[in-house]
Amino acid sequence: MERIAITGLGIVSSLGCEVDEYYRRVMAGEIAVRPAPWAADFEGRKMWWSAAEQFDPRDWMGDRVIAGSDLFAQFALAATHQAVEDARIEFDSERTAVVHGTSIGGGRSMMLAQQQLEAAGGDGTAVDKKMPIQIMPNMASAQTAIHYDLHGPSMTVTTACASSADALGLAARYIEHGDADVAIAGATEGGLSLPGGTPDEAFVPALFYGYNLYGMESFSDDPKRAMIPFDVERSGIVMGEGSGVFILEREAHARARGARIYGFLCGYASIADASHPSSPEPNGKWETRVMELALADAGVEPPQVDALVAHATGTPKGDTAEIQAINRIHVAGREKPLPVSSIKGHVGHSGAASGAMALIAGLKGMPDNRFFHTAGTKHVDPACEFDVVIEKPRDLEVNTLQVNSFGFGGQDASIIVTRN
Repeated sequence: MERIAITGLGIVSSLGCEVDEYYRRVMAGEIAVRPAPWAADFEGRKMWWSAAEQFDPRDWMGDRVIAGSDLFAQFALAATHQAVEDARIEFDSERTAVVHGTSIGGGRSMMLAQQQLEAAGGDGTAVDKKMPIQIMPNMASAQTAIHYDLHGPSMTVTTACASSADALGLAARYIEHGDADVAIAGATEGGLSLPGGTPDEAFVPALFYGYNLYGMESFSDDPKRAMIPFDVERSGIVMGEGSGVFILEREAHARARGARIYGFLCGYASIADASHPSSPEPNGKWETRVMELALADAGVEPPQVDALVAHATGTPKGDTAEIQAINRIHVAGREKPLPVSSIKGHVGHSGAASGAMALIAGLKGMPDNRFFHTAGTKHVDPACEFDVVIEKPRDLEVNTLQVNSFGFGGQDASIIVTRN
């Protein structure tokens, strides 16, 4: 892959709706897991969430856009606004691509519309007339293109929790292949919070209960230990939400305009695990392979990787497969064990946006020679032959970073980012 410069960052998260605040709180070890305000204990377990409760769309967009868009698209617009301001860029409308990823799109609006219909006794006028455009997964990309008057490629990636990496990879390919010089790329997921941070006690997304019934949700009674990647006591996920967005540019384009460069996207790979709708191939065979392919695309040997941000769902099956994959790739030939972390202990599992949130934390730490830790994890699984960073951030010079994103349906993706 040609080196693609990363020149702008934006975020909406349960740890803040501004990149510096988010990074500060990650490095401080904050864990944004709370009891779900509209849900009682369910089948003997606590119900946790990690919602972007500080988010208010009125800070970022007008009433017309708010009325016509679901929370996932609003998150994407807010994060994009930050990234554009951060990059200090003006767009060539036909040479700028937009690629957003999402798992569920406007599922929240669909569930809310059904609830409104049933509550009104079947009176169809209770349903928001803009529901058809609110629910469409392409609306994060579409609303972005409309707002900035962009006429290059506008694409939506929906590869579950691999969507961040796949959106970045596809955007980079557009630039490499000459279809664009600049891209707005990232991923977004919104299904928990409400505008202004006020919980709507009358609305309980069925999706929340679905995850519990499927056995995905954490069994922990302690919010600080509800999502604990690579811990021997890991039991499941905490639903999160948010958006992470990046400005990507051809390196020459960024250099010519004197842009600040956070790092370079140098390698990307995406393959199908094709094992099970929700579980990875048990021994991590295909997660191993996608990591190998991303390294090869970047022209990087495993010992050259200074740190890795794992997908690390905190589930018994998910972590076990990834542990084996990392062990295969990143143990041999190293003088010291590879430092590995996960963002999910801080912000829960934000679905499509999880990889973007992880990458932002990794990029922000590079200039400070600091690598964020895995919040909540205390008792590292002895199967890990790598160095899981726990308790506090690590003083670490990271020049080459690998980021894994693995999703339901066997969506395996990995990217390589370098500082210089």
